Amino acid sequence: MQNQFDKLLKAVGMELSQLQKDQLLGYVALLHKWNKAYNLTSVRDPQQMLIRHIMDSIVVNPHLQGERFIDVGTGPGLPGIPLAIVRPDAQFTLLDSLGKRIRFIRQVMHELNITNVTPVQSRVEEYSIPEGFDGVISRAFASLQDMLEWCHHLPSKEHGKFYALKGIISEEELSQVPAGFHVQEIVALDVPELDGERHLVIISG
Repeated sequence: MQNQFDKLLKAVGMELSQLQKDQLLGYVALLHKWNKAYNLTSVRDPQQMLIRHIMDSIVVNPHLQGERFIDVGTGPGLPGIPLAIVRPDAQFTLLDSLGKRIRFIRQVMHELNITNVTPVQSRVEEYSIPEGFDGVISRAFASLQDMLEWCHHLPSKEHGKFYALKGIISEEELSQVPAGFHVQEIVALDVPELDGERHLVIISG
């Protein structure tokens, strides 16, 4: 796993400390172990988790701006936990409505000594912080329209942005972005050994 991970990181030109690599591989191990009982992800093979969960999450890191982020509908902590590991100076709130996922995230934090994550069990429309977030991240929302309508209250007023991790982007989906929001950039992401397209859609309010 370590060798494969080093090759994947080299392919995207990313350098991480040994501690960060150990934490990310440790997260894969915990996800694989807990998945048998908790059904946290449809990906069963740890090697595939490395590509489809870890690399798919951390390639977004260079495009994020700010220090306070919320990962909405985080599931088992994706992309929030991998991003928190590679961006230790930032703070990440991981929000999900299912208790079993939040319990798993707390266990990951405890076992891997991750201190910059705050797990929250809540529905997104019922949660906010007064100062808002620099970035609202989502990997699981069905559409940009739903993400913006349900999460419109989360970014900070001054410079908060939405970061949507998507596969293929359709013109129809882009045309349904609600009034008052601006698609700032669509970044094609390169995830080595991953079949299919990946994009990051950056939206400002």
